[in-house]
Amino acid sequence: MLMRTDAFREFDRLAQQVFTGTWSRPAAMPMDAYREGDTFVVAFDLPGVAAEAIELNVERNVLTVKAERRPVTGTDKVEMQVAERPLGVFSRQLFLGDTLDAERIDASYDAGVLTLRIPVAERAKPRRIEISAGGAEPRRINA
Repeated sequence: MLMRTDAFREFDRLAQQVFTGTWSRPAAMPMDAYREGDTFVVAFDLPGVAAEAIELNVERNVLTVKAERRPVTGTDKVEMQVAERPLGVFSRQLFLGDTLDAERIDASYDAGVLTLRIPVAERAKPRRIEISAGGAEPRRINA
């Protein structure tokens, strides 16, 4: 059996209950975001969250990620000894720029990490433009 030795743990537990996310007021979730070639990658930490408890929505250029970590359930024999991991709803919104292709987002979930891969839109990639002057042969430059 585990024993509690922290005299202030009950205050921490109360603060956690007050500030933990609910559907009306979700808590934030940590993330990393970076560009890898022609893809924008976003990784969210969601340890202990079932894949079925994650929602992804895109409306206009706003990507919303919502996840819910539920308490341990089972038979009536479950007797919680220590409950320090936050429970409730976690949410994050990202505003996607026009340079990203929100129609082709790829999502995967592995080892508690939700990874989104958002391709850079074709219209945002560098392209070559031909220039012609007078009777000269057109030449290409990078734009």
